[in-house]
Amino acid sequence: MNETVHSRRRSARSAAPAKETTRTNDPERTMANIMEVAMTEFAEKGLAGARIDEIAAATQTSKRMIYYYFGSKEGLYLAVLEESYRQMREIESQQHLEDLEPEAALRKLVEFTFDHHATHENYIRVVMSENMNRGQYLAQSQSIQQLNVPAISSIRKLYERGVASGVFRPGLNAIDIHASISALTFFNVSNRHTFGLIFKLDMADAKAMAARRAAITEMVVRYVRA
Repeated sequence: MNETVHSRRRSARSAAPAKETTRTNDPERTMANIMEVAMTEFAEKGLAGARIDEIAAATQTSKRMIYYYFGSKEGLYLAVLEESYRQMREIESQQHLEDLEPEAALRKLVEFTFDHHATHENYIRVVMSENMNRGQYLAQSQSIQQLNVPAISSIRKLYERGVASGVFRPGLNAIDIHASISALTFFNVSNRHTFGLIFKLDMADAKAMAARRAAITEMVVRYVRA
């Protein structure tokens, strides 16, 4: 997304086309509604298959309004990606891991990530879609790097506390720990349909999910533990 699109999104907080004032009394709410509907549209159909007409109809707005706020379909898609990551990191920051002992904090982080992914399939599907696009749109984001800094910083501090107290083994990398947690919890949602069909498992069954959650948590803890 170029600077023009970012400028439009910022200006939408205080202005909107005069002919559509009934939809712009609350620009932030309108934009949030558009992104919520667009999230489902992009998750189900990907960027190529998504239709602005359908998003406009579902939000009772117009293509013109959507383009005013986001610049283009690609601009809206990028906004949805950024917001998805922002929401996850915001909830993640509320876990107060620093108040727990290192191993308890690590367990809580893995469990949170598992639960988030399990209950936000659209997030997983949109991230999968962007990987199909080889990350070309996320690469245009001016905020994605900064959004993910706190996540790595939190893991690094947690891990260093664990090493200092003798609970965790030294020599590990915070990004690698993050990648391992993400990989295990992401797969559980991204491949639930194919994996379940092949092995005749109901991946959405409550007992199966609880067992998988516990197994993943134990894997990560044992990997880090001294």
